Amino acid sequence: MKVSVNWIKEYTNISITNDELIKKIGSQLGEIEEVIELGELYNGIYIVNVVECSPHPQADKLSLCKIDDGGKSTNVQRIENGLIQVVCGAPNVKQGMKAVWLPPGTTIPATVNKEPLILEPKEIRGVISNGMLASPKELGISDDHNGIFEMPETSIPGQLFSEIFGLNDTIIDIENKMLTHRPDLFGQIGIAREIAGINISAFKSPDWYLKTKDLNLTKGSTSLEVKNEIPDLVTRFMAQVITGIQVKPSSPKIQSYLNRVGIRSINNIVDFTNYLMMLSAQPLHAYDLDKLKKLDGGEKASIIVRKPHENEELVLLNTKSIKLNENDIVIASGTKAIGLGGVMGGADVEVDTTTKNIVIECANFDMYSIRRTSMDHGIFSDAVTRFNKGQSPLQNDKILAEIVSEILEDAGGEAEAPIDMQSVLPQPVVVSVKTEFINKRLGLKIDGERMANMLKNVEFEVELYGSELKIRVPFWRTDIHIAEDVVEEIGRLYGYDNLVLELPKRPIKAATKNEIISFKSNIRDILVKAGANEVLTYNFVGDQLFTKVGQDKNLAYQIANPLNPDLQYYRTSLLPSLLEKVHPNIKAGFEEFCLYEINKVHLKNNKDRLEPELPAEPYRLAMVFAVDDKRAKSDYAGAPYYQVRYYLDYLLYALGINYELKPIEQEQITDEAKQLLKPFEPIRTGNVVVGDEIIGYVGEPTSAIRTALKLPKFSAMIELDLITLINHSKEMNYSKISNFPFLEQDVCFKLPVNVTYLELYSLLEVELSKLDQNFHVLLTPLDIFQKDDDKANKQITYRLHISSYEKTLKTSEINELIISLGVVARDRFGAEII
Repeated sequence: MKVSVNWIKEYTNISITNDELIKKIGSQLGEIEEVIELGELYNGIYIVNVVECSPHPQADKLSLCKIDDGGKSTNVQRIENGLIQVVCGAPNVKQGMKAVWLPPGTTIPATVNKEPLILEPKEIRGVISNGMLASPKELGISDDHNGIFEMPETSIPGQLFSEIFGLNDTIIDIENKMLTHRPDLFGQIGIAREIAGINISAFKSPDWYLKTKDLNLTKGSTSLEVKNEIPDLVTRFMAQVITGIQVKPSSPKIQSYLNRVGIRSINNIVDFTNYLMMLSAQPLHAYDLDKLKKLDGGEKASIIVRKPHENEELVLLNTKSIKLNENDIVIASGTKAIGLGGVMGGADVEVDTTTKNIVIECANFDMYSIRRTSMDHGIFSDAVTRFNKGQSPLQNDKILAEIVSEILEDAGGEAEAPIDMQSVLPQPVVVSVKTEFINKRLGLKIDGERMANMLKNVEFEVELYGSELKIRVPFWRTDIHIAEDVVEEIGRLYGYDNLVLELPKRPIKAATKNEIISFKSNIRDILVKAGANEVLTYNFVGDQLFTKVGQDKNLAYQIANPLNPDLQYYRTSLLPSLLEKVHPNIKAGFEEFCLYEINKVHLKNNKDRLEPELPAEPYRLAMVFAVDDKRAKSDYAGAPYYQVRYYLDYLLYALGINYELKPIEQEQITDEAKQLLKPFEPIRTGNVVVGDEIIGYVGEPTSAIRTALKLPKFSAMIELDLITLINHSKEMNYSKISNFPFLEQDVCFKLPVNVTYLELYSLLEVELSKLDQNFHVLLTPLDIFQKDDDKANKQITYRLHISSYEKTLKTSEINELIISLGVVARDRFGAEII
């Protein structure tokens, strides 16, 4: 952002030197990229009077001029009456005009940044020419090279060109990224206000910026019709017709303002749009009304704000042709696109020297849409720089009225009433904050009155109630919303360099142990020992992943400005992200693995919390076990459900949690659980229950998900609530290992098919728990089998591991135990041991 010191001094009284100003800006506003002493560029360039002008004796297109510089220039050859002879080829040179003269020894300003050209006395067709009479292009203030720069008749020969137009100026170039959160600072008024604030001086914006100027218009809008089809992206779109204007070069004053901040003059209409943009930070655009009407072939022009049509193209003002895409905002006539909204206008309706009637546009566009469009097309205009910072729509009417007023005064014409297409405009922001809150965070001891005055200096409305500040934020400060924003504002206005360089005092007592961090570390240790591998995936997922796993993306928070289209939603469970990583790992050659992740998910419908507008953020633990189909066929028998249960058993046993697996009952499933259970195959999934609380789910993915994500058939998964695990976990007590050998005995039960595995397992566990403390017993599943010719029954096989702490067990003792288990199973389920 280029700041003209002379320009901002027109709006604020600051009595410090440029060096002090530069230092304050660097420490309290933003990093300075460059400081340009513009006056050096125009040093020694004078206003002159063309006393005589006659044809060159040896050239038809050249003129021999005698000029009066008021005797200011030294070391130049003079003729009679102290005049200076200059040869000029401009068609508009004439006797009596005031012009700009570059004496010998000066550098042509337009060449400074290229190949500097220093003038010397030169013989042209037999006549000595001392320097040159300069055109606007040679002076570096516009692209006009059709004639020399004609100065106002009131100009006095001998005056320095730089002094008349404020070009004896210092330009401070502030790094744009330092001002990204401050859209108001992309205009000279905003910078002037901020500089007043950091210099403890009250600032007052121009009246036209605070209140819409009344132009006393009586004519309604009869020449233009406006339609806004995308009010969610274009909060406000204003347009105003001016008829009967004269397009001409801008006044030297306007050209001077633009030149200082690096903008070339085009014509008075275009220059006014740029001038107001650089002054207020609000981009504007002008259209040729007659060209607009011609496109639609009617008497009345129309402007439609819409999304692009399929395969629609646009030729921009810079002659670049682009193919519009879905991210773009299009300004269109009734028949075709005429501009890329918030970025650049189209060539078809460009204002030129033939223009008589115009439309001035002043609008507000969605900052994120503008940023995407700019990146998509590689266009980084001054309008983009400002719109993608989030300009306030509350300034549009004020700035439109001001530019219309300026054009009417300079170019004549008659204005119709403005058209204002607006959606819901933002309401004034009011923030309340206590002085203690501010002082504590800045390490200061400032009273409330001083804080209030700091804010009032930059045009905040502040009321002080004891130690509480009630602050009404001005419309141009779109960055102030909460108390912490006010802290930052006070800190900057006070001066970061003035803050106390003292670290806050902290007690030396050790920090409280974070239970969640410790528990997560413990889980990692357990699962690493089990052979699992931890992964970290993005908290954001794309809508395609929601579709593949069957989850509803409408239950997820959508990111307003995602990093890319595949990361536009907060995820509601961890498993989809893990399942997505299975196929790439198998493809990379890993035949068997278990992946796990510990992370947060973000859930809507948070009505039961203290802050229902914020998402619930529960911690979850998810695991996926997968085996390549070729490996599974040769090395694995049975269902993957039981394999992933090994990990679940190992983890919960290590955490000291006794759990049960129970079938899922559809009528008891909550809305949150429905979303989580979408990837699970219902008939191969169970609730993980501790006491009466469901802490998660274990099961296999559906066939549809296996196909969509290219999962192997041998895949199973778990997702558990981490906080519930913490609440139920216990310290593991040491158990002495028996010194006597353990025995293994397989036992197979034949039982009715309607009896579940869990029911039989739970019964046997209860019976084995009745053994006294002298035994160490472990019952593990081996097989579930059903014969083709016996549909009424199934067979479940277990392996019994048992040892005694007192003696070596005999086979007969084990057989007796198995017989007793058979009796219990027979009595309860009608089972028999085979």
